[in-house]
Amino acid sequence: MKKKDVQGNGHDQDTNDVDVNINSDENVNGSQHLNEPVAEESEIENLKSQIAELNDKYLRQVAEFDNFRRRNAKERVELIQTAGKDVITDLLDVLDDSERAQKQMETTDDVTQIKQGVQLVFSKLRNTLSAKGLKPMESIGKEFNPDLHEAITEIDAGEKMKGKVVDEIQKGYYLNDKIIRHAKVVVGK
Repeated sequence: MKKKDVQGNGHDQDTNDVDVNINSDENVNGSQHLNEPVAEESEIENLKSQIAELNDKYLRQVAEFDNFRRRNAKERVELIQTAGKDVITDLLDVLDDSERAQKQMETTDDVTQIKQGVQLVFSKLRNTLSAKGLKPMESIGKEFNPDLHEAITEIDAGEKMKGKVVDEIQKGYYLNDKIIRHAKVVVGK
């Protein structure tokens, strides 16, 4: 069988039935060599699509977290702005009673009636605050505790009251078992 010269010089050459394949490696079949780049290209395209998909997921997660952070900050600001709303609403009743007591004091001279009115207002105030978790601290006669008390001064109070709270200048308070104000006290020495 005769084939044309590979160099293309126009001379016929006897090749003795040897196939000359210019598309192949000398160690690889020609059709196999042609299919490899196609497989590599499809694998590259597959990897590119996976990268694009993962990048999209990442961007969505970042956006979702950013939205969560903004929503959380907005809710926190709203909570801070309205945190005392319940307490204020409940104290409005006490304020109304105080105004009624004030009007009553202006129109009457009965000291007993004025005292009862003021005591009712104070009682309602204490009950309202107690319902919200406020509890007064009992200090007089107790051992001085720097975690609970703030010593204003020391006085001689005898051996029995040494190291104990003799008097309370300003009452201390707990809110739901947490100290919100230390008691200012006089301590015996």
